[in-house]
Amino acid sequence: MAGASTSAFAQATSVHSFTSHHVCSATPAGTAYCSAIQVDSDSRGRTPNASSPSGYNPSDLQSAYKLPSSTAGGGQTIAIVDAYNDPNAESDLGVYRSQFGLSACTTANGCFKKVDQNGGTSYPRGNSGWAEEISLDLDMASAICPNCHILLVEASSNSFTNLGTAVNTAVNLGANTISNSYGGSESSGETSNASYYNHPGHIITASSGDNGYGVEVPAAYNTVVAVGGTSLSRSGNTRGWSETAWNGAGSGCSAYISKPSWQTDAGCSKRTVADTSAVADPNTGVSVYDTYGQGSGWMVFGGTSVASPIIASVYALAGNASSVNAAQSLYSHTSSLFDVTSGSNGSCGGSYLCTAGSGYDGPTGLGTPNGTGAF
Repeated sequence: MAGASTSAFAQATSVHSFTSHHVCSATPAGTAYCSAIQVDSDSRGRTPNASSPSGYNPSDLQSAYKLPSSTAGGGQTIAIVDAYNDPNAESDLGVYRSQFGLSACTTANGCFKKVDQNGGTSYPRGNSGWAEEISLDLDMASAICPNCHILLVEASSNSFTNLGTAVNTAVNLGANTISNSYGGSESSGETSNASYYNHPGHIITASSGDNGYGVEVPAAYNTVVAVGGTSLSRSGNTRGWSETAWNGAGSGCSAYISKPSWQTDAGCSKRTVADTSAVADPNTGVSVYDTYGQGSGWMVFGGTSVASPIIASVYALAGNASSVNAAQSLYSHTSSLFDVTSGSNGSCGGSYLCTAGSGYDGPTGLGTPNGTGAF
């Protein structure tokens, strides 16, 4: 994967065409890239740096996933862990929440808190790509759980050591759920970082990746809820929405991480990714407001960076983080998920590891939220 300045890809559906780019560059082993994809232009006229939003908004997402966002989430804290500093994070969040009629979430009223990876205020240097990731994550947490408090923990760099330290800080500061919208390639040394993502009593979600079939960490860790991606569209069905597997979502069989006891698919002897999923296709992307990244204004984003904070926030709505074990509850409450049965993210011999079907599959896991019953 190339960086934001060089990596642009075009995709088309039967109706719309669009171009987009990854906002973070590919990284070497031991480091992570953010999983956000920004739409540059499309045949519907969606462009970055716009004066008004044009992607899915909070009411759309709440409707699609049948969520009790207006009544649930009180007393819960969602942590967003990312690398580098977004100095405009709080002010940009304020614009997003005001635009969609959500209550203010500020440092002054105690709803929002921003810290460095050690819990202090010695923030790292800024980074335009990761700043867009931060805005995306904060906006999705707000969209799904507007009554939740939000804790932003900024790692000093995109090394797994620093990002893992930030996760530990989020736990120490009382976050109920922790979203990680980033990933890196699997390697033989990845188990050395697993302890950062093992915190019983706290739900940790991680993006499955945006490069199609293949597995990344931290999503591969068996103590993490691995979050895949879908294409989400309005529909005339009873639900009002339909989903297919997004062709960019990461999935597959880990090379190094053992299989959790509650995951029983037969085609992978080790950890299988993903567990659950949410919208991630930039062609059916979400509205985000950012002024520190590569532009300024309203933008449309996709990537499993969208899906991870959505799922972390659904767990916060459910309020059960202290009593559920990683993704285990999902596997015993499949009736409270929308099963995604079509779409593929690559070539794996027609296997469920890359092709959506009835029941469990790699790109979408067990499905997407249908309320909070599975969480």
